Amino acid sequence: MALTVKQGFEKLRQNLEITGLQEETVSTRQQNVREAVEKEMTVLDSFLTGSYRRSTMIAPLGESDIDIFVVLSANYYEQNGQGSLLAKVKQVLRKTYTKTPDISPNGQAVTITFTDFKVDVVPAFNRQGGGYLIPDSVGRRWIPTDPKKHVDLWSESNKVHNGNFVPLIKMIKGWNKKHSTLLRSFHLECLVRGILTNVTISDFPSGVRYVFEHGKSKINAAVYDPAGYGSDVGSYGTILSKFAAAGMLDAAYKLAYQAEQLDRGGQTQLAFQYWRKIFDDYFPAYG
Repeated sequence: MALTVKQGFEKLRQNLEITGLQEETVSTRQQNVREAVEKEMTVLDSFLTGSYRRSTMIAPLGESDIDIFVVLSANYYEQNGQGSLLAKVKQVLRKTYTKTPDISPNGQAVTITFTDFKVDVVPAFNRQGGGYLIPDSVGRRWIPTDPKKHVDLWSESNKVHNGNFVPLIKMIKGWNKKHSTLLRSFHLECLVRGILTNVTISDFPSGVRYVFEHGKSKINAAVYDPAGYGSDVGSYGTILSKFAAAGMLDAAYKLAYQAEQLDRGGQTQLAFQYWRKIFDDYFPAYG
């Protein structure tokens, strides 16, 4: 039962969580995928990464990707071999997953589409000076990054915000999922992290409203990889897509602002309707 906005946001928080049973399935599946690669290639290290590892993945699991980072021997590296590396990884995975209908390169990873969720296998190499290099077969380049550092940075931010940073990111990602998913997951997370730097999350309603308010003006600016490698994680966006995203953020801000005003005026039930326009069925109905 949710009769206050605070209770509504607590239910929203719960609705975005991956369940314990699903986590058990993920654990088993990712270990099997890592072993499949290790059987055929020289792997120096492998680990979970992406939103699952940063604790920012949202339900339902079936609409999300589990990212596995596989650090390979430098013997597989070629200056212009991004596409061939992904093809090699696909070939290796096909030997184990012979009946899986869809295993395909996807820009920077090889995606295995299982019946319940997808797994992205990201091949990488150790980078001189720190971090890793991952392939970009579309841009025909090697992208420097460090997902382990991302996990540490997200953990630090969560501590700074007294445990509210990760849940707030999930809420914003829930809005994004319900409104065309114009913004990619990691870009959106970095955008939110930048917006919340040097401020304190006092409560979730004002927190999400603040992110929408400032996001609409920051969406057109470069958002650099917080690991410190200089790449713009929002470079995939076109002028038109960023314009559309700014409009969506502005619309969400206006709804959130109105919802806060309604709740302050004692019209809590109507405020719920406005929050549901933002978060759809992630947010509970009043009562």
